[in-house]
Amino acid sequence: MRNPMSPGQTPSQHNSTLAISPFIARGTRQQQIPISSRNLNQPQEKQDTNHSRNDPPYQSIVSSPLGQRTSQPFNSSTNLTTPHQELRKDSRFEAGEHVTTLTTTTTNTTTDIDISELSSIERLRLWRHDSLMQHMYQTAEYVGNKIYSITGDPNDAFWLAQGFYYKGEYLRAVELLSKDNLESISIMCRYLITLCLFKLNKFDEALDIIGESNPFSEESNKSKKLQSDGGIKLESSLCYLRGKIYSALNHFSKAKESFKEAILIDVKNFEAFEELTNKCLLTPQEEWDIIESLDFSILSDNEEMIKNLYMIHSSKLINTNKILEAQKVLIDEYNLETNVDVISSKTEMLYNSCDFDKCLVLCEKYLKTQDALNPKILPTYISCLHELGAKNKLFLISHKLAEQIPKSAITWFSVGTYYLTMNKIHEARKFFSKSSIIDPNFAPSWLGFAHTFSIEGEQDQALTAYSTAARFFPGVHLPNLFLGMQYMSSNTLSLAEEYFTLAYDICPNDPLLLNEMGVMYFKKEEYEKSKKYLNKAMDEIKHKLYSNSKTAVSIQTNLGHTYRKLGDNERAIECFKYVLQDSEKDPDLYVTLGFLYLQTKQLQKGIDCLHRALAIKPGMTSAQELLTHALELNVIVSLDENHPLVVSSRIHGLDNKDGSLYNTSKRRKSVSSSFSSNALPKKIRTESNDNANDGHDEEMMDIE
Repeated sequence: MRNPMSPGQTPSQHNSTLAISPFIARGTRQQQIPISSRNLNQPQEKQDTNHSRNDPPYQSIVSSPLGQRTSQPFNSSTNLTTPHQELRKDSRFEAGEHVTTLTTTTTNTTTDIDISELSSIERLRLWRHDSLMQHMYQTAEYVGNKIYSITGDPNDAFWLAQGFYYKGEYLRAVELLSKDNLESISIMCRYLITLCLFKLNKFDEALDIIGESNPFSEESNKSKKLQSDGGIKLESSLCYLRGKIYSALNHFSKAKESFKEAILIDVKNFEAFEELTNKCLLTPQEEWDIIESLDFSILSDNEEMIKNLYMIHSSKLINTNKILEAQKVLIDEYNLETNVDVISSKTEMLYNSCDFDKCLVLCEKYLKTQDALNPKILPTYISCLHELGAKNKLFLISHKLAEQIPKSAITWFSVGTYYLTMNKIHEARKFFSKSSIIDPNFAPSWLGFAHTFSIEGEQDQALTAYSTAARFFPGVHLPNLFLGMQYMSSNTLSLAEEYFTLAYDICPNDPLLLNEMGVMYFKKEEYEKSKKYLNKAMDEIKHKLYSNSKTAVSIQTNLGHTYRKLGDNERAIECFKYVLQDSEKDPDLYVTLGFLYLQTKQLQKGIDCLHRALAIKPGMTSAQELLTHALELNVIVSLDENHPLVVSSRIHGLDNKDGSLYNTSKRRKSVSSSFSSNALPKKIRTESNDNANDGHDEEMMDIE
């Protein structure tokens, strides 16, 4: 390939479009005066950096970082050579001669950039470029087609087509760039024509032009040490665009590889990294692996900041300590406490830990004070409102979004979530579907759509919807988790285990998944396995979950049932006591705890628990029968010499020598023999499945 940095040629795949920017070109043509020819006694005019409000507007290109860069001293030997050079006047200084750049102040009588020595074509190019920057696309087209007619330069064709693209005239851009076979001459033109075809939904044609694989892959390995021009390498952009095309064609594995290649070629291509994470193409571990493989050193002083920003953008299901540390660095050292990415990372972690109250406060603070329509905060905020049952707030935010951004998938996801919270399932399904049509890559809408079928018991449709979500989002474990839950609800435990295993392979640390696996093995009567996964879930919630969350309570409840089945009643009692601290109005738990107390001969505690259960639900048959049996046992049980009844009888002279008042053990069986764990459930099996004990333990398992 020809050297694209030679005059009159276009940049290669190793460069960005900055190489043909008029601002970069302008940098090589600044007014330069050799030090030897300047009067050293005359003080150099300093640049005024304090602009008052009365200063007149000055040339807009000075606001560009590239325009500002040209105000700094320049070494001509390191300047970029651009196609514009051959249209300029010859420089009067030798290359490599020590030069100093003069700058002017921003005053009423001077301008920031002296264009007097520019050629007419260069002035037109600056005019065209500034029109694009100020969104005056008709002006940019008017000037741009004159430039291209004069020069015939592929770079000028690119900027003219760029104006067409900004105006949404994609077909005109394609026709312009196709005329002289420019896509084979210029990498930039190839990229732009492919992008326009992608916008026109002509995916196969776009893929024909860009290629099914990266043609520069071998050169990329050799050119990794080449110094970047500061922009995003066109090769990386081409790989990213190839991934977008594959994603639109539902070739997700190829899309994943293309996006990975794009970010590995140039770490500055954040959109490629965002596609991998937002579309859930990578598992949590794969996201962290790719961060570790990226070369952030090319970012120089920004290396630490960008790496930490990438870390907080990755999955929050693993490496939470690293994410917290990255957040701290960004806040303490870079003053990014109010930045949306830091706030978004915090809200996601709070949501994942089920601390919905704190999550809601943080979301509302950002939405009220900074950006009310931020797409990174809104999905978490809406989901948080649903978890808290905040119907009024959901109603208000849904109406606001419908008025202000009706074409956004988030809007109709919010409306669907509102109806789901109101238990209007049919309406919720309609709006979740609308959201997924607007943006097929928005995972929350797909899951919400599938949930509506699950809630109504339409298992076949729910399985189809969850399966589609699992295919579209291969890096997220939730669709497989919900598929397993569907099969478990129909008692198809073998298929449930298969899908739970798939979810476990993607995310082995999710407490919700571990809880469901524990329930499944409990139903299969594999109690040791059930205990293993439930204990692992308990270990995870200690680090991740808010202790009062529904999931944490559910795991403790299920673990208590598992210990009971294994005969470890003391541990089971501890689990249920922990749960009752936050679930004091659950009669089933009181019945279960009372049953365990009776089994461990703690009759009075058992009776107290059964009384509490009946106080909450007076018609509970199982509690009534257990209480009757417990009271019978309490009457016939042998009383201790220090029992209050015995002491009282002695005081009143009712004591007898044979101790007949309290020595009743000879009349009846002992407590342990009369209260067997197998005989009692037979007496209470007439109770409904919701209140059954032992005989129907699987009904008592708490499934989130």
